[in-house]
Amino acid sequence: MYFEDLESRVNVGFRLDPVTIERDKMLAFAKEYDDHPLHTDDAYAETTTYEKIIAPGIMSFMSVWNQYLKKDPIGEELIAGKSNNVDWYKPVYAGDTLTGMAAITRTLAKNPYNGIVEITIEAYNQKGDMVLRGITEVVVKRRGWDSPSL
Repeated sequence: MYFEDLESRVNVGFRLDPVTIERDKMLAFAKEYDDHPLHTDDAYAETTTYEKIIAPGIMSFMSVWNQYLKKDPIGEELIAGKSNNVDWYKPVYAGDTLTGMAAITRTLAKNPYNGIVEITIEAYNQKGDMVLRGITEVVVKRRGWDSPSL
């Protein structure tokens, strides 16, 4: 969808498919990208307020973001990502099922060729607790982008 098509969809939310955080994938991700004992060492985690290992925050976000991408609401008019800000509110444990709610929350025309679209995703665990909120800005083509006057 072009930027102009998305302007009318601001604050129209939609549900993402649930995703379950699997222990083996969580451990593999943590060992590769966030090798902190809170994510990889059961004995260490037992000594913390969490009592069990928790998923790396970025893995939790990316698991839900992947469900958003599968819906592909923007399509080939997406040019690039611009920024990402994620806040984490609750730990995510192996076996937790996360369900996301996504919405375009802002649009900003930058020039005749593209605009910025802000996407907000909130993820909830199986208990209904919000575990994270991510705000991502992407650059999206405007109509006429394919043949700009230089």
